[in-house]
Amino acid sequence: MSQLQTQYSEQVVNQLRDRFQFANVHQIPKVDKIVLNMGLGEAIQNIKILDSAVDELMNIAGQRPVITRAKKSIAAFKLREGMPIGCMVTLRGRRMWDFLYKLINIALPRVRDFRGISAKAFDGDGNYSLGIKEHIIFPEIDYDKIDKIKGMNITIVTTAKNNDEGRELLSLLGMPFRK
Repeated sequence: MSQLQTQYSEQVVNQLRDRFQFANVHQIPKVDKIVLNMGLGEAIQNIKILDSAVDELMNIAGQRPVITRAKKSIAAFKLREGMPIGCMVTLRGRRMWDFLYKLINIALPRVRDFRGISAKAFDGDGNYSLGIKEHIIFPEIDYDKIDKIKGMNITIVTTAKNNDEGRELLSLLGMPFRK
């Protein structure tokens, strides 16, 4: 088990049970999956950007991403249905816990002028979405081989019923929320 998963099972579960007075063990919120998404609108003109994004996301996640395609044609953007416009990967199990540990303890502290992440980015069901402007905060990315700095979206899906439970779960895991 990864270090964060051990911390969750030994400490966080008991703290959440005491805080929210859960009667059943299955009511205690847990992290279900993490979805990483890179949307690349520039891939319409330059398909090589998509290839580099797939390689970089594969290095970050440790798992090969799938290429996402346009669902609808949009004439103003010269976009046709089925054109590749991004890539995404869904992490579960050990890779999910390893990525979450790396995000909290290594990547987020490397953000320039970091003062914590917003606690308002919950969706109402306890899931948290985080946007990163520079993917170079991850240590797997070699800064010299980057052709373009790309952003990415990270969605942490939990089994929490509301935002308070999800916020408490992530803060107990060490997520640095802004005070």
